[in-house]
Amino acid sequence: MAAKILIIEDEIAVREMLTFTLKNNGFETFEAGNSEEALNIVSKNNINLILLDWMLPGKAGIDIARSLRSSIETKELPIIMLTAKSEESDKIMGLESGADDYITKPFSPKELLARIKALLRRASPQSDMKVVNFGSINLNPMTHKVKDGEKNIVLGPTEFNLLHFFMTHSERVYSRAQLLDFVWGTNVYVEERTVDVHILRLRKSLEPETSKYIQTVRGAGYRLSK
Repeated sequence: MAAKILIIEDEIAVREMLTFTLKNNGFETFEAGNSEEALNIVSKNNINLILLDWMLPGKAGIDIARSLRSSIETKELPIIMLTAKSEESDKIMGLESGADDYITKPFSPKELLARIKALLRRASPQSDMKVVNFGSINLNPMTHKVKDGEKNIVLGPTEFNLLHFFMTHSERVYSRAQLLDFVWGTNVYVEERTVDVHILRLRKSLEPETSKYIQTVRGAGYRLSK
């Protein structure tokens, strides 16, 4: 079954180009020009991924991302931010708002498709992986469910895969570059600073005592340790 992608973009020419590219590569597409249209589509369809423009009339893209992440129904929905803003501070702001990835305009169709496919892979439940435990955390890759003690923890696809990697490779230090290779994949072009943003989001999602397991090792990277 074709993945359903929602394009939230107010420029009609850009939206049509994205729709053409995605449909030609086997995706089903939905289009919205503002936040009201977008949220209406999300509520009525089983959307698999969102392409979200930063600069929109009315509610900005980063505010839409925050709204989606704050709702239990859409918190796990993969989001790729599209924007002409290329400064590192802008990229960090986009990721901190809830985006899983960030693409700067102009971009090539090949790069866009590669990022979409990589994010969909990260968001897909893995049928060949076993349930893992670390401390009070229980993670089930098949159902994409995480529990911290008795509390259900809802994570986006990137944070979920990051936590799964840490739980299956605990007590070892990994650099940002290594985490990008293992979690994001070697064929995806993502800046190392992106790792810090997703680590922060993961820590915020976990219970305060549990979040301390994810340790920063100065000058080296991160590890999961008691």
